[in-house]
Amino acid sequence: MLRAFFDWLFGRRRAAAAATAATPSTPRDNDAAGFQVLNRSAPLRSETSSAPAEEIDAETIFLCREAVLGRDQRIAGYQFMLQEGTRNRIRHSSRRVHHLYAEVLVRNLVRADIGTLIGRRFAFIDVPDSFLDHPCLATLPPHKTVLLLGTHPDPGAPDIHNLRDTVSRLRVTGVRIGIPDPAVVTEFEPLLPLADFVMLRAPAIDARRGLQLASHVVEAAPQARLLVRDLAGLEDFRFCYKLGASLFQGPFITSRESWDDRDLGPNAARLSRLIGKVKADADTSELAALLKEDAALSLRLLRYINAAANELAEHVSSIERAIFVIGRDKLYRWLILLVCSMDTPSGRSSAALESALVRARMLELLSADRSPYEREALFLTGLLSLIDVILEVPMDKALGPLAVTPEINLAVRHGEGPYAPLLELAIACEQFNGTCIADAAARCGVSPAIASERHLEALSWALAIQE
Repeated sequence: MLRAFFDWLFGRRRAAAAATAATPSTPRDNDAAGFQVLNRSAPLRSETSSAPAEEIDAETIFLCREAVLGRDQRIAGYQFMLQEGTRNRIRHSSRRVHHLYAEVLVRNLVRADIGTLIGRRFAFIDVPDSFLDHPCLATLPPHKTVLLLGTHPDPGAPDIHNLRDTVSRLRVTGVRIGIPDPAVVTEFEPLLPLADFVMLRAPAIDARRGLQLASHVVEAAPQARLLVRDLAGLEDFRFCYKLGASLFQGPFITSRESWDDRDLGPNAARLSRLIGKVKADADTSELAALLKEDAALSLRLLRYINAAANELAEHVSSIERAIFVIGRDKLYRWLILLVCSMDTPSGRSSAALESALVRARMLELLSADRSPYEREALFLTGLLSLIDVILEVPMDKALGPLAVTPEINLAVRHGEGPYAPLLELAIACEQFNGTCIADAAARCGVSPAIASERHLEALSWALAIQE
């Protein structure tokens, strides 16, 4: 990850990491064009669709995503969906309208080149049971697609035998199928032997029912994995983990615990001391001496700078020269990223780091018309907004040694100051609530559509630099 990040610091744009605000110049930059169209495009209809135009409001359609973590608490995939306001508006609409919105979702995912975007991860997509034979599904990358089936009260549900045949055909192509809790949606019980995932809602699970359901799934569908949604906190995660669930979704990913008795790990503490010296404008010789105390860190800096800055006429072989070449601002940012990526106690920390990187890049993209100083500060605001979750220490201990500016401190700790509105917007884009996105975007003077585009561009960048 750090090599790609270092390349980015030096302005190099590899094909795998070029979701930027600059003029497109690489294959990955072409993805940005898809993102630009994503929320402005009119919903696409199938040739047989006849939903009235007034049922669709393209300007309010936002593509959202939520991380799906595995048992190691690392990101295994993303659920993609339309923003909450759109989903709420269609919740009681006809089957025909649900089909139309499913098509909008799929078409926009294809346009965004979702297969490239998510790498080796899965894309989880909720669709009506009667949508499984829609031709647009063939345009998704099959081996990365998980279709989670839903029901609808309107007439038109497929016969269970036909549905089994359709599911079987899709699975042959590589598409994976998920079904809801068969004890709640009993009509899907015959699909259990074909299901790759069984989706449960955390609020509806208690110990007795959870154990019964887990046992039933193991017996009827030994190949299926349990996916639990709506996990509010870490206690919910731990409970479902003990039940044998394999995949987990919900706000628990960035939830905070009481870490008052924890201190920074040795690597983070050492880096924090060095960062403080950088911000205090210490002499190059003093910075070099501190870097040389950690041979691995010194070698890493030299290796990265020679790999990333390969336009230099000569090989950089001294720490003093490396500090001069990279410059204090980029050295500071690099060290901050190292703090966030070292001594992480759990897999959940890597998921939180990814969320922090998305926030950081989104804030930077939204501040393209500001000074370089402000863009840098806003990037750090997003990155540091989850540093306590990443390091699993209190915010005071995580942020204190880093010598951040008062503006960053106010935004991260108190949600106040000049940088707080953009951070609030980035967080709103993680929560699928269209009203919150619209309100936060208005306070920042940007349109919700632009905010949604920048969020997905930031996700593309964050995923790319971690490859």
